[in-house]
Amino acid sequence: MTNTDKARNSAPGIRVPERPALAVPPRPRLHLLGSRFALMPSLWAWPLVLSVLLVAGVMVWLQAKEGADREAQRADMISDALSLEAQITNRLDEETNKLRALADVIQSRPLSQDAFARHALVLDGLRRFWVSVTWLGDDGRIMAHVPDDAMPAHDAARNIGDEVGMAGHLSVSLAGHEEHLGGMLVARYSAGALLRQKVPWWLASKYDIRLVDESDEVIAATVDGPRHPAQAWYRVSMTPSLPNAWLELASRERITPWWRTMPMALMGGFVVLLGIASVMLRKQMHSVSRAEEAWRTEAAWRSAMEDSLAVGIRARDMQGRLVYVNKTMADMVGYQPDELIGLMPPMPYWVPHELEQSMSRHLRNMAGKAPREGYESRWQHRDGTEVDVMVFEAPLVDAKGMQIGWMASVLNITERKHMEERERKQMETMAHNARLTMLGEVASTLAHELNQPLSAIASYNAGLLNALGARDDMDPPIMKALQRMGEQAAHAGRIVKRIREFLTRREPRREPCSIMGVIESGVSLLKRDLSRHDVRVHIQGDAHLPDVVADPVLIEQVVVNLVRNASDALSTQAGERHIHVSAAQAGRFVRVSVADNGPGLQGVRGDRLFAPFYSTKADGMGMGLAICRSIIELHYGVLDAEEAPERGAVFSFSLPIDVADPGADPADPADSTEEDA
Repeated sequence: MTNTDKARNSAPGIRVPERPALAVPPRPRLHLLGSRFALMPSLWAWPLVLSVLLVAGVMVWLQAKEGADREAQRADMISDALSLEAQITNRLDEETNKLRALADVIQSRPLSQDAFARHALVLDGLRRFWVSVTWLGDDGRIMAHVPDDAMPAHDAARNIGDEVGMAGHLSVSLAGHEEHLGGMLVARYSAGALLRQKVPWWLASKYDIRLVDESDEVIAATVDGPRHPAQAWYRVSMTPSLPNAWLELASRERITPWWRTMPMALMGGFVVLLGIASVMLRKQMHSVSRAEEAWRTEAAWRSAMEDSLAVGIRARDMQGRLVYVNKTMADMVGYQPDELIGLMPPMPYWVPHELEQSMSRHLRNMAGKAPREGYESRWQHRDGTEVDVMVFEAPLVDAKGMQIGWMASVLNITERKHMEERERKQMETMAHNARLTMLGEVASTLAHELNQPLSAIASYNAGLLNALGARDDMDPPIMKALQRMGEQAAHAGRIVKRIREFLTRREPRREPCSIMGVIESGVSLLKRDLSRHDVRVHIQGDAHLPDVVADPVLIEQVVVNLVRNASDALSTQAGERHIHVSAAQAGRFVRVSVADNGPGLQGVRGDRLFAPFYSTKADGMGMGLAICRSIIELHYGVLDAEEAPERGAVFSFSLPIDVADPGADPADPADSTEEDA
């Protein structure tokens, strides 16, 4: 099914009225006919010549492929050899570890010769591929040796029978002390048994595997007999696990020479058959030459159309079928002219979600009701981008004055539309900046006006405390409440002062401060709201976190804003409501994270969340996160937002640490404490 058929099926119920079809002329083919006639006698031989060149190219390709196969075979062989060598080395390392475990047993308690021979580690090693195990004292005397006469005869015979060719040795030293003598454990193992156990079946079926020494003598092998001279092989040294030994892989797959392959036989038959076809083609060339004359009139007509490249041009018959498009028109929609000519609506360059609207416009134009001043439309380029066009329709008449279709001129106005959109966005940005400036002025005015009432509240509270403090009958809770009120009034004054300084573009008052103290102070301000929403806050941080260089009042407001936003997001959620506030050192910064188990960001990007005047709350102004981001950036930090791994959202910010703080070393151990608020 073509693209046109798919688009037509996607718009059910829309039908194009039936009208007499206009014969679609073939595409113009401009030729120098005199030259064609001159070359005609030799054109029939070109297929044969090209076929011979093709055969030569195939021969070169087969030869190159043979070389590539050999290189690939060698690369696989090297990889498999290194992998097998690593497996054998790892197995020997495991056996060394098991021998070391036996040495630990001997060092922990004395063993008799009989207990040594019957020990599980010794018997297990002999069952694998150990040939013998010898315990040497520190003076070189043999303390115990297995197998010996005390060992069952069938076990000793089996182990000795497994020993083929050269055997390897594993040794572990025994540490000497007052109660136990030093010395060494030596395990002798069969290289052949090791090779048989570690070579997987698929590797043994692919390669002949041998262990050889420096004089090419076979130590152990998976096959009998010497290596065939035609086999490809590769060796890798087994040192130090097997000194003076080499692991050799010889491939069983033999690559056939390129000149003996089936493609060469097929290409030979192909050349013979093509020679016969060339003779038949020579006869057909004469009939083709007679058709050239019929194309002259059409070529002249299409040449005139091709010359108009300033605008896109399309011609349609009375049924709406495309009978001609020029190159400019085809480039607008990303297709070749051949792909568009002959198509019926719906067209492949129509926007998919506007098919019904495009079909209605098409039926209007076919009825002759297209606006004379042109109309705007939106098309879709082949790569998916949308193109804005201006279309001017006009009737297409033949030499007898009869209308046979419609001719349209198409202008690409996408760039003009983009310029208009940029101008509109610039106007919106200017209006947005004006609102920001006005909001800053309002905030600065409010900060200035609130400073006087807050100072008065603090003064009245101090006077009231002094007056009531002289009385002996005052209730302590009342005095504590008055003290808290004074502290809160003073704290509010500091906040207003810092915000005013922030709005007047002054630098924040950075000083070394404890980030955990700032977090706990900020969360304590929200205890009433958190309790009302039934939200539990967990504060977690390292006990030895270094101090940060920041304005504690402004950072406290950032913490308050982030925790309050999380609490508001959880207020409408059923079930448990948790907020997790954590702080940890990350290099030269301290990272503070506020995570909740609420609905999350819901697909909103971080840059959108931090934009001024954007808010997800019905009564929000959209300035909280924007101000928080500005505060953190003034402290040379970063404020981020992301979805939590399981559920909810995580807002985090970083602050630089105080380099003068001795606890600023990233390597210092940190203890974790947790507090519920």
